[in-house]
Amino acid sequence: MSDEKNKKINDEFNKEAIPHMDTLYNYALRMTGDSDDADDLIQETYLRAFRFFDKFEKGTNCKAWLFRIMKNTFINNYRKSTNEPNKVDYQEIENFYENVKPSSTDDAHLEKELFDNLLDDEVSTAIQSLPEDFRTVIILSDIEEFTYDEIADFIDCPVGTVRSRLHRARKMLYAKLHKYASKKGFITQD
Repeated sequence: MSDEKNKKINDEFNKEAIPHMDTLYNYALRMTGDSDDADDLIQETYLRAFRFFDKFEKGTNCKAWLFRIMKNTFINNYRKSTNEPNKVDYQEIENFYENVKPSSTDDAHLEKELFDNLLDDEVSTAIQSLPEDFRTVIILSDIEEFTYDEIADFIDCPVGTVRSRLHRARKMLYAKLHKYASKKGFITQD
């Protein structure tokens, strides 16, 4: 492949895919619950996307395409990790206990802590308690502000299913958070 053709593919990839990295990272952080795992997931997602960028249909929704790659990568990694026995690195554990200081803060988990504090514990717990299909549409719609079409592309289902799941997820959250909303003044008793 010529250098000129490589540069053109690089430029197209940078223009189409890179602007969505922050959004994908935010969702990866919510899926994995750990900033290092989210970084790894994003890196693997973008590596696969770049490798198969020639399969991307130009003019279609690149963000949804990237989310689908990320979701499939996450699922594949999860399946792989559940089939492997747990591995323990005793050197890492030993180093951890030698270096732990009660007053120290871990910068690697600062981002997760900041995210966790964006929503009250009750709201985060309620969202996390939803079944995965409902939790996914709530996060993508109400937190990430994706359109129904984008969510449908991402989870690979019809728009009507997205609307139905979103409606049901909101009803579940309403039931779980009614007392909380009253206490915070979002709902007034008549």
